[in-house]
Amino acid sequence: MKLYKPTTPGQRGAKGTDFSILTKKGPEKSLLKPIKKKGGRTSSGRITVRYRGGGAKRLYRVLDFAQEKLDIPSKIIALEYDPNRSAFIALKEYPDKKKGYILAPQDIKVGDEVIIAEKAELKPGNRMKLKNIPVGTLVHNIEIKPQNGGQMVRSAGAAAKVLAQEDRYTHLVMPSTEARKILNECFASIGAVSNSEYRFIVKGKAGRNRYLGKRPTVRGSAMNPCDHPMGGGEGRAGAGMPHPKTPWGKPALGKRTRRKKWTDKLIIKRRHKKRKK
Repeated sequence: MKLYKPTTPGQRGAKGTDFSILTKKGPEKSLLKPIKKKGGRTSSGRITVRYRGGGAKRLYRVLDFAQEKLDIPSKIIALEYDPNRSAFIALKEYPDKKKGYILAPQDIKVGDEVIIAEKAELKPGNRMKLKNIPVGTLVHNIEIKPQNGGQMVRSAGAAAKVLAQEDRYTHLVMPSTEARKILNECFASIGAVSNSEYRFIVKGKAGRNRYLGKRPTVRGSAMNPCDHPMGGGEGRAGAGMPHPKTPWGKPALGKRTRRKKWTDKLIIKRRHKKRKK
């Protein structure tokens, strides 16, 4: 973590990410795409997601989540910052000089070689099928369906743990503590995702959230009765009801939203146990 000298009120107590491990270079231009901002609005201009809008202009880094070049080693030539995600990204180069971005795993360095294969060496950045990964290994960027590309465990510091191997499935403990089955033909990358200290960041001022496109959030109890079920009343008042609600009268905070899904059979242990009444 990086601590700041309190030369301004916003820097007093602020904590940021230490970027000293990153390569001092600009992003790869061939792997950049523009991002169209919506500001939480639909095509007709109506706000459907509140408290979004503004923010610093940025370009999208095209990441290779699928990594389909099997059995061809590539070399890490740079570690870079990505404004669109919490983790760092790594730029890799193949022998044919083709380049691509991947999620940077913890402890990877410039000059390291990584490979995607059905079975590979157990070192950070290598990618292989779940059925060939030993029990107890940490993995990230996991496929849900074979050949769909990594979709799970991609945020900073996240890692799932291989719990067991059973028939067609591999048992994993997810970062949420949920234990579930994944088809063992799916690929996963070895190691935890980089920038594990991201959760300790202290923004220090409201303006840092505005740079990220987050607008101020208003409490329902601070609104008028016509704007929110919990609004109104003289002075500062509580919710005025047993359970808090959304502006549309639906239950908030603690209500289970997951309906019966076909994936229920793949969940071995839920992330939260039901409370006993």
